Amino acid sequence: MDISLIICTYNRADSLNETLISLANQSYEKKNWELIVVDNNSTDHTKETVNSFHDQFPNLIYQFEKKQGLSFARNTGINLANGEIIVFTDDDVLPESNWLEKIKINMEKYHCAACGGYIAPQWESPPPAWLTEIFYGFLAIKTDLNGPRQLTTSDELPFGANMAFRKEIFSTYSLFDTQKGRKGNELSSGEDSDMFQNILDGKETVFYFPEIKVKHKVEALRTKKNYFRCWRYQSSKNIALTSDFDGTRKILNIPIYIVKQTIQAIITACKSYFIDPVDISFRKEMIVWHFFGIIAGLMSK
Repeated sequence: MDISLIICTYNRADSLNETLISLANQSYEKKNWELIVVDNNSTDHTKETVNSFHDQFPNLIYQFEKKQGLSFARNTGINLANGEIIVFTDDDVLPESNWLEKIKINMEKYHCAACGGYIAPQWESPPPAWLTEIFYGFLAIKTDLNGPRQLTTSDELPFGANMAFRKEIFSTYSLFDTQKGRKGNELSSGEDSDMFQNILDGKETVFYFPEIKVKHKVEALRTKKNYFRCWRYQSSKNIALTSDFDGTRKILNIPIYIVKQTIQAIITACKSYFIDPVDISFRKEMIVWHFFGIIAGLMSK
């Protein structure tokens, strides 16, 4: 088997149906790749939706994973995978018809251990004026046309909606960290970037290929400021719960320097609302929510 494509899903049967329809039109020969759908505790009609595609995918596997969490679901898919290359996308993504073919060609050509690709937004409703490209990373959107190129820094790593790994990578660097990542309706992240960073630290090559393209559906609720605040807060809280922080001088388990940084971030954000464009000022507010999340995580340890 050349490729194992893994989709992890939770209560998004209708959106998943659109993703599977898109995948049914892949140019890559279906006998050479398998589709693994990991149902992470869905209570809707996810299983029935997947089963309705058995005629279109000769190598289709449905697996239920009761441990809640995207990392648990991804690891289940990896353990089931038979492909030399393991590809991930999400249940709200629409890949282009040559997506898998391009992944295979480019990974062979550049001999890379892992890669990511272009992720275009498909807006359910027009984004507000403040939602500019500086927020695309929070929505797992990557519209960078610069490439193919090797990635070397943490701020340019691929997103889970469009990423691929050689299977042996997971034997060498372990699986996804189950303490991190989204769990049910709880917004969080970090497992993707950790995996890629481990690969880079191991002196493996990671590439970005702009011709490997998907569309990522962006629901209207995800264009609201409260969504971004919640995402940043919960993600940063998870960081605090799973990381160690330096500093011996603490208040309620919070290092003094974090208290000072939080106060400075609040002052900076308040000033920004009067002097900066709307996108810049909200970006500075997001830093405040980052510190609020860090503090909440540290206090709950």
